[in-house]
Amino acid sequence: MPAPRKYPPELIDRGVQMVAAIRHGDPGRPGVIRQVGELLDIHPEVLRHWVKKADVENEKARTVGPENINLRRLEQENAELRRVNSILKAAAILFAAEIERAS
Repeated sequence: MPAPRKYPPELIDRGVQMVAAIRHGDPGRPGVIRQVGELLDIHPEVLRHWVKKADVENEKARTVGPENINLRRLEQENAELRRVNSILKAAAILFAAEIERAS
């Protein structure tokens, strides 16, 4: 059985959001995690861990999301081009057969 959590997930989420908001407004401000941790009564190292985890998840979402969308679009375009190419090949074979019969 896992150990009970000392901090509810809502409190951790709120702390991470507060740190992100302060960093966005004042990027060079030192001690943000410690200050928010004291304000919400969360140990700074616990909050630092959750902030790092959220930063990694946000970075993954930024880098993976647009790449997946672009990759999906390119795959669809590639499939469409292959389909058109096969149609053109079939038409070329039909035209070649017509020319053979006409000769």
